[in-house]
Amino acid sequence: MGEYSKYISETRRAVPAPKGLVDENGKVVFGTFENEFETMELLRAKRPTKAPDFLNKFKLTLWEATEVHLKNGVLLAVVCDMGIFGKQLNMFYDKRTKKVYCWDTQIKSKDTIIAPNLLNGAIAEAKSDLGFVKYVNNFQDGRADLSGKHIGKCLITAGRDDKTAAKAIKENYGEATIEYDFKLTRLSKPCVVSIPFPYSDNRTLYSQKDFFKAEGRLVINGEEMLTDEDSTAIIDDHRGYYPRRAHYDWVTTMGKCDIDGEKKYLAFNLTRNQSIDQDKYNENILWLEGKTSLLPPVKFTRTPESKDFKNYSEWIVKDEYDMVNLKFRVYGVNPMIMHAGIVNIDYYVAFGELEGYLRDEDGKKYVLDGMMGMGEDKTLLL
Repeated sequence: MGEYSKYISETRRAVPAPKGLVDENGKVVFGTFENEFETMELLRAKRPTKAPDFLNKFKLTLWEATEVHLKNGVLLAVVCDMGIFGKQLNMFYDKRTKKVYCWDTQIKSKDTIIAPNLLNGAIAEAKSDLGFVKYVNNFQDGRADLSGKHIGKCLITAGRDDKTAAKAIKENYGEATIEYDFKLTRLSKPCVVSIPFPYSDNRTLYSQKDFFKAEGRLVINGEEMLTDEDSTAIIDDHRGYYPRRAHYDWVTTMGKCDIDGEKKYLAFNLTRNQSIDQDKYNENILWLEGKTSLLPPVKFTRTPESKDFKNYSEWIVKDEYDMVNLKFRVYGVNPMIMHAGIVNIDYYVAFGELEGYLRDEDGKKYVLDGMMGMGEDKTLLL
């Protein structure tokens, strides 16, 4: 154990996963795990919310999402089922122009396929007349395939413009197309957690996040972008019963970093959500080549707040022990606001660059200045 390991709860140390995320009595398993669950039948959970169990489907949020980092931009590809409706989402941030392109198509929940697990070719897919997002999961071999396409109306959000010093964020709709096909190969150990949430002793937020090498191509508006040696991705498989009022903050990076004079793969995940015990149950992790190092709970502050973003903002992300000391310089934000009766979502996806450092449990410092940053600021009222 390193000098900073004392700041990591023993509950955060991974143990072998049981076969099921929900046992035969309908009880959810909580903790941090070394490997994938074979079954994740969260609809079988007993009283995960205050509502009767026959309403579980309408309380459960499911998604598989991937961030792919290319030389000129970042792709976000999502298959989502919120019980009431499904979603096919593609988003691309062009690092050269600082524009965010968002194709967001709502579909019926019954037309959304969520993979039963991440093993043996299990498929997650969302299709519409405008395109699709599809995953073929083979995590038992450390592999996954991601493909997608979206055409038609696209929200284009322009943030910072160094030439004109824009005074306000600019949004407009245009016709645009995106298409991609990637093969992903695992670079490090997975992060698998089941986090207890408040208001029920059987409410969970499960997540598996994995760091991958990406190989393939993306075409946006006719421009082809091929992967290179630095191209990487993170998959997030996510299932949980969010409280009616919920909020989470998240920031990540992935790519190559200068470590002792050599370029090596590195990524991290930092999240703060409704965990009932931030020290024992969180998903904060540093991925290195072939190994991981756990990170403690963090707090986020923003100047200005996401709802007031104009052309630039700063997120400060820190812990109590100087293991995390980051500034996220945000140049582009895509706002996805939905206020529709019983569903109210204020969701901001942010893109930019990082400044600062992380320490692993041995105290070794990793300076991340200039690495791509991506984050989310999301508030739900369901």
